[in-house]
Amino acid sequence: MDRDGFRNRLHQGADVLGLQLPEGTSEALWTFMETLLKWNARVNLTAITDPGEVLEKHFLDSLAPLPEVADATRLLDLGAGAGLPGLPLRLARPELEVTLVDAVAKKVAFIKQAIAVLGLTPGARAVHMRAAGRPETEGLPRVDVVISRALMDFPTWARLGSQYLAEGGRLVAMLGQPLSRSEAEDQAAQAGLRIVSAREYRLPFSEASRQVLVAAP
Repeated sequence: MDRDGFRNRLHQGADVLGLQLPEGTSEALWTFMETLLKWNARVNLTAITDPGEVLEKHFLDSLAPLPEVADATRLLDLGAGAGLPGLPLRLARPELEVTLVDAVAKKVAFIKQAIAVLGLTPGARAVHMRAAGRPETEGLPRVDVVISRALMDFPTWARLGSQYLAEGGRLVAMLGQPLSRSEAEDQAAQAGLRIVSAREYRLPFSEASRQVLVAAP
């Protein structure tokens, strides 16, 4: 896939998902992909290495919750891995302040490099830490949105993520296996939360099923 093919495929997928991407997003994501695949050749960051799959299963999937973070100003990506979904969301929402946290040093080193290559400072930073739900002692912010892509089972993650919410904030959980509304509500209740919204979608080319859950105290 060349650069033009990548751009066309990205915008085709974004149209299917109903997303509006700012000018320059495709060029930035192309650079992100090049950096990711170069690092991945020597440091295991992702099992997905085909450019078309990176575009769909990493980038478009990361951008899918844009409607759920539309009014946020500060976002915390817990268990950010290779910077997903935090960095694509930051590229699509340049005014969004993003903190990306991961417990694996090599992944945080990659995220820091990607932030530098993409010129995302000062609005993005990577932190090497195993988050334990103590934002003040950990030096992590309380934010409008805490997000993660299938980091751990939903109730466990919700209990952890809710510790980083500012007043009026919400959790955005990206799930590979959708839950029924009743299952989502029961699992959110285990963490002392309520479900605000539950949206299922399919990736635009593989048609793989996904879900975005939004929960709040």
